[in-house]
Amino acid sequence: MKEGVVRVAILASGSGTNAERLIQAVQTSAEAEVVVLGTNRSQAGAVERAERRGVACWTFSKGELEQGEVTRRLLDMQVDFVALAGFLLKVPQGLVDEFPGRMLNLHPSLLPAFGGKGMYGHHVHRAVHEALQKGAIEETGITLHWVDSGYDTGLTFFQASAPLSMKDTTHSIAEKIQVLENAHYAKQTLRAIRESLSLPGKTLD
Repeated sequence: MKEGVVRVAILASGSGTNAERLIQAVQTSAEAEVVVLGTNRSQAGAVERAERRGVACWTFSKGELEQGEVTRRLLDMQVDFVALAGFLLKVPQGLVDEFPGRMLNLHPSLLPAFGGKGMYGHHVHRAVHEALQKGAIEETGITLHWVDSGYDTGLTFFQASAPLSMKDTTHSIAEKIQVLENAHYAKQTLRAIRESLSLPGKTLD
């Protein structure tokens, strides 16, 4: 363990592009280190990406998450900050309680619009496209928010938007979201990690 360094855990379920960008950003910083990537899908692309970057990985089941095993393991590893990068399971209250103001999630819309249970990935892009075709919206974007016990209901930390046109398709909307994630996710999550240093119980020496 490095003295005065924020120990970061990443939870991911998918391809891991955002997780890898965050690992790269953290590895170039002096304030933090990614100590583990946890996933509920052993075949997730995030595992290969993390291992390629020298980050340890572990797979857990939905039951282990709900029963508190994930919480216990993160505490045993002395994790300070949890970043959700395409993690598709609902975070249980016990885990939320252990990381107040230190667990950040990325959502592919401008919350509170297009959030909630079942709203992730292509489901969000499809809903955004349907709203666009009805003339209900003119932009889309991403939200980084603190995790609470609900689905996408935590306080917003950061948002970035992109304009839409009637020519946009579900695919082009997804591409615009990817551009925003590439530009902002790792940078803003690292900012959140740095700001977490000011919370009680964690200071840099």
